[in-house]
Amino acid sequence: MITYDFTPGGNIAPEDIYTKERGYGFLTEQTMEQYPHLMLPELNGGFLPVPWYRLLKPVTIEQTSCGCMIRPETPTDGRRQFPLRFKCHVDAEGSYRVRVTLYSDEKISDIRIFTGRRCLGAWRETLLPGEEYTCELYTEVCGIIPRGQEKVYHDLGIEVSVTADKPLLSKITIEPVNCPVLYIAGDSTVTDQSAEYPYAPETSYAGWGQMLPSLLCGAVSVSNHSHSGLTTESFRQEGHAAILFEHCKPGDYVFFQFGHNDQKLQHLKAGEGYLANLERYITECRKLGVHPVLVTPVARNTWRGSDGAYNDLLQEYADACLEAGSRLSVPVLDLHRLSMEFIVRLQRENAKRYFYPSDYTHHNDFGARKMAEMICAEIRRCCTEGAYRLLASLINDSAKSWPEPSFVEPLPRPEGFVTDNETPEWEEPDRPSEPLLRAEALDMVIRRAGFFITNVYNDLFTDIIGHEWYAGAVECGLQNGIVTGEVCENGLFRPLETVNLLDFVVFLMRAYGSRRTLPEAQQCPYDNCVSSSLRPLLSAACQLGVLSADGTDELDMPITRRQGSNLCRNLKIM
Repeated sequence: MITYDFTPGGNIAPEDIYTKERGYGFLTEQTMEQYPHLMLPELNGGFLPVPWYRLLKPVTIEQTSCGCMIRPETPTDGRRQFPLRFKCHVDAEGSYRVRVTLYSDEKISDIRIFTGRRCLGAWRETLLPGEEYTCELYTEVCGIIPRGQEKVYHDLGIEVSVTADKPLLSKITIEPVNCPVLYIAGDSTVTDQSAEYPYAPETSYAGWGQMLPSLLCGAVSVSNHSHSGLTTESFRQEGHAAILFEHCKPGDYVFFQFGHNDQKLQHLKAGEGYLANLERYITECRKLGVHPVLVTPVARNTWRGSDGAYNDLLQEYADACLEAGSRLSVPVLDLHRLSMEFIVRLQRENAKRYFYPSDYTHHNDFGARKMAEMICAEIRRCCTEGAYRLLASLINDSAKSWPEPSFVEPLPRPEGFVTDNETPEWEEPDRPSEPLLRAEALDMVIRRAGFFITNVYNDLFTDIIGHEWYAGAVECGLQNGIVTGEVCENGLFRPLETVNLLDFVVFLMRAYGSRRTLPEAQQCPYDNCVSSSLRPLLSAACQLGVLSADGTDELDMPITRRQGSNLCRNLKIM
């Protein structure tokens, strides 16, 4: 067992800043700059300073008779907090019991204690003067592939973060334990999301997986391998499934929640690729003696622009989960049903309080906590037989509900502030050799044509959701005649599929025609390759040098990000 004592005479002082060599210490912004890998969200404990943090008045760590604390003079509305963060090394991967003790000679309010990647372990409304509070948390130290990376990072470290009006640490003890592990596989609605600080739970992204530990009691740890953008397929392709199946042991549990990204890909339709992938995961779990659990995809706060009714775009994926569970005798936690009922009961505007500002899919901390409570309610309902009964016994019935969230505006960007990585519009794009996706292609063309992205989306395509970053670009394309039925079959835009040369040229020529006069149509070597309605566009592309005039371009060829950028750069529209 390791003990860290933050009181005078203990083994930790305010100046003990984390270094690899020391193996423990407080995390500061300077520490994260010294170790660049700590800027990766999955490796930094889930807190990142806003980019203009150095323009704010800095905070310092001080020591009192009760421990180490920070007294930030927050230059905001008073509802934002700075986290006190401590990192320490352990000897090996595995499960650990972490006891965190706080006591103070003054009142402390709105206390949240996190371990790992901002996984909430405990929340306490108030700590009174002279009162001592100890919480027992369980955390899993396990390798992870950060989103966008290809290798596994093995960080043998445990982070403890405390947020409060006056965050404090008095004592931490850590010891290895042998306990069941609840693994989670999923997407951005489940993952351990980072929060910017100064921190406000109302304006922080959160997945329900990182809120689940605060609702569990007894010896069980949560190991969340969900990531933004993942599907039932890419979870395996990118190596996340291999990590999970390598570490899990007989008696562990794996929760699977996908669907938000599967629905954007034709080959992962609910009753086809999506269902087949879930069934394969179930089979693999059972071969290892691991207990699978399916979770239906959480509902979005989406409403139809035509009649104002709730617009459910995930029901078929929820139905596929229920079908797989029934056929293979696997518990299915119907989060989709409960979250949809919650949204419909609140209606669109009131439901926004539980979502990240201007987002219709991803929750803030309050919303993620609500979703985690729904997960626990479903565990009690579904997990009643065999090994699954243990899960129901781990639900903490005494966990206090949070107060209702208020509306808090995101931190504004200071006027004139520019980050180091902001570059002119047509420099070499990121990942130039990667395929260009259809959503990226449309966004690229719209920017080249000088249009402004709209902030509404009117539900034309079933695979475009109003909050997605590209929804405004699609609406702009529709309003300006850039997006038409010729390149959007069966009512689908297919935003995350690779764009081919033909569709990109059609986007680009329609954008050109919305700003300038297209060259008069002439006979073109590509006339026999396309419909009559598209021939004037390809003729114009040949005359403007976008396509080769000798007809040698392969119109069905996928193009890269560099090729798309070059085509836009070389064509003067404005």
